[in-house]
Amino acid sequence: MIKKQLIMEKALELFAKQGFEATSIQQITEHCGISKGSFYLSFKSKDELILALIDHFMMQIISDIDYTVKHTNDDKKLLYEFYYTMFHSFYKHSDFAKILIKEQIQSFNKELLVRMHYYNRLNEEIILSMIERLYGEEVKLTKYDLIYSIKGFMSTYLELFLFYNVPLDFTLLSQSLVEKTNLLARHATVPFISQELIEMIKQPIHKEVSKEHMFDIIEQNIAGIEESIEKESLILLKQQLTEPTFVPAIVKGLLENIRNHPHCKWISYLLRRYYKF
Repeated sequence: MIKKQLIMEKALELFAKQGFEATSIQQITEHCGISKGSFYLSFKSKDELILALIDHFMMQIISDIDYTVKHTNDDKKLLYEFYYTMFHSFYKHSDFAKILIKEQIQSFNKELLVRMHYYNRLNEEIILSMIERLYGEEVKLTKYDLIYSIKGFMSTYLELFLFYNVPLDFTLLSQSLVEKTNLLARHATVPFISQELIEMIKQPIHKEVSKEHMFDIIEQNIAGIEESIEKESLILLKQQLTEPTFVPAIVKGLLENIRNHPHCKWISYLLRRYYKF
């Protein structure tokens, strides 16, 4: 296991028990069986480690949801697939999700809040694209209220299995929320959140990731994973970025090869945006 990955996994175990604040670098290095020097070769500080964990967790969630929305061709199934994917993704990463929600509420760490705002904006973009695709002009005046309603459903029902350990049938839950969302979309007539209000409260999202930055991410991933079809696909995708020769169908196939690898999901998401797939 790569040392950076080991540190992240072992630190997560401690954060789950003690929280961010109560966990020291000394405890993390002892739990990993490494020296402090080895820790600082991977992370400059505990805050940098925490942000790396947040990035890893949120990248998995966002890329899963984005892929589902863009690749579900049947509009009748889209909303269900969105909810099911979202809940299932949080369930897979429930240990960190619990910490993140709790710490975000209590945190005064500006960088943590900025980072979470960034991923929240990406999530809102995905939800808006889904709403406009499903309902079109029908929700022209209420689509922003609908975004917040969907986000409210997500956070409220997540609490059931994150904090109350309630066994949930994700199929039934997703079906139930599809019904509720459709009722709101088709029958809500009094908008509260306007385009003007959205413009007032939103902060600029990070600029589009440059081709050079994507190239760097691909190189890091190539160095970090063992020989596999994912690694071969990454090498070809790196080549495509510098010298485009493949037709779109081949690029889509390469992206499909890497999208389920936990260390490749984010670059898969970024490349899909870049190539507009």
